[in-house]
Amino acid sequence: MSAKTLALRGTIQTGKAEGSEFLRLEWVRKQIENKLGFTPFPGTLNIKLNEDDAVKLKKIIKEAQPIEIVPEAYFCRGRCYKTTINDESSCIILIPDVPDYPDNLIEIVSPDNLRKKLRLADGDVVEIKLSV
Repeated sequence: MSAKTLALRGTIQTGKAEGSEFLRLEWVRKQIENKLGFTPFPGTLNIKLNEDDAVKLKKIIKEAQPIEIVPEAYFCRGRCYKTTINDESSCIILIPDVPDYPDNLIEIVSPDNLRKKLRLADGDVVEIKLSV
């Protein structure tokens, strides 16, 4: 089976810092290091997808095999998918398994502060490429 590449476009937006809190947990950091090969920057880059791309993402991740972050008690599971942003940085999309998580919001995890590295600000449009 050959890999498919899905290109998505979205707009940078400030989040609620919940991703940052999640990534600071030792068991989350260790699983990302062991399963994905990098130490995550303690924060996520939040990207709001347009409606069409949100539908495409939802469909393709149902078919894709995620890399799972297995939770400790009282925490949620996270599903990770390898991706790139603006063809520059390898990173992952982290989708928390929480009720009512918006289909049009993705959180990008990287070893770098992507806002600084890619000089991004709220409102900037980026392209994410997901291979599944």
